[in-house]
Amino acid sequence: MSGNKKAVLDSNVIIEASKQTIDTQATFADYQELLISVVSYVEVMGFEFADKDEKAFIEHILQQFPVVDINKTIADIAVEYRKKRKIKLPDAFILATAKHLQADLLTSNVDDFKNIDDSVQVIKPKK
Repeated sequence: MSGNKKAVLDSNVIIEASKQTIDTQATFADYQELLISVVSYVEVMGFEFADKDEKAFIEHILQQFPVVDINKTIADIAVEYRKKRKIKLPDAFILATAKHLQADLLTSNVDDFKNIDDSVQVIKPKK
């Protein structure tokens, strides 16, 4: 990975990476640090797995990334997002985590994050 950029992975990117429906090498190449919000961790681990092998594979993927807990600063940013626009609470926390870490947000659901905070770059993974 080149540069000194960070990215927060949305839940859908983690699941797509596990199913190999995105080009993880091309998507992650520009980032030195990849992180996930504790919210994405909960969403992914709450996913209905096809079998124990899929669950084990997802758990292995999740172990590769630091999990960022929600602190008061992240919560306060999420509150501001929810005041500004109707955004789902999990999405508000994930976007607030990216803002707090000064990181990009990698998500397949780019539209969920439009017109909320232009200081966070929202990037769609490469297929």
